[in-house]
Amino acid sequence: MLRNDAPFATHPRASWRSALQWLAALLLTALIAVGSAAWWLGGQQFAPNLHPVGAPPVELGARAVSFTSLSGRPVSGWLIPGTGAAAVLLLHGSGGDRRSLMGRARFLHEAGYTVLSIDLQGSGESPGTHETLGFLESLDAQAAVTYLRTALGARRVGLIGFSLGGAAALLGPQGPVAADALVLEAVYPTIEEALANRIRLRLGPWSGWLYPFFTWQIRPRLGLAPADLRPIERIGAVTVPVFVIGGRADRHTTPAETRRLYAAAPEPKRLWLVPGAVHGDLYAAAPLEYQRRVLAFLAAALGPRDQQ
Repeated sequence: MLRNDAPFATHPRASWRSALQWLAALLLTALIAVGSAAWWLGGQQFAPNLHPVGAPPVELGARAVSFTSLSGRPVSGWLIPGTGAAAVLLLHGSGGDRRSLMGRARFLHEAGYTVLSIDLQGSGESPGTHETLGFLESLDAQAAVTYLRTALGARRVGLIGFSLGGAAALLGPQGPVAADALVLEAVYPTIEEALANRIRLRLGPWSGWLYPFFTWQIRPRLGLAPADLRPIERIGAVTVPVFVIGGRADRHTTPAETRRLYAAAPEPKRLWLVPGAVHGDLYAAAPLEYQRRVLAFLAAALGPRDQQ
């Protein structure tokens, strides 16, 4: 009798099935790893940035103030008194605090405006559990405008908001903040574009497939939908003069996105793309021209100083 000592041959279908199972397990493991990394990175993006801010600048006659946000949380800030009846509210960007816009506060103070610079919720000395990309921060902004009008008697109130602060002027359950003039700097049009730009800058142009790993976190972390975080869909409800400013070299909020936000705003409106400016302090990029343009806008929107 002939013996067949050759090893048992696996059936081709069994081999393919085993390979597919192995690939599926590998893919699932990779997705879990990427999802876990994205969840951790998202936690860093939405984490609060609480810390002491120090004493107010005495050379400006500033004093520390606090009031209650429409969210029920306390809001801390610095108040710099002016010589007229018009005031300007300053709202910082992500990762900043009331100190971030002190360059603007100085020239506004010199121009006679009362200036209020606040820590938005979850920043500086204003408590909060998350940064919400402008949504809950809008409740702080609205309360700050009310504080300037009722507690300090300001007849006209302007607002300058950078990035997150500018989004806070437009978002929120009550709609755009009830100021008399808005200066919106480097404001993202939609949260989808904002996240995509930031991921692309960190991980490269190939990273488009990762975007859903970040946008899906918005609801479980913040209790918000992406539709709640689209300033471009809210700016049309603004009924006061708007000055939209962006940086020509900004890759976080691109010039094209800034132009789209401006196009969606109603008249009267102005647009300025600062040459060479990135997603940072647009005032520092062109201080004299910034002063000239912003003061001219505020004077036109809030009225001459002797009539404010």
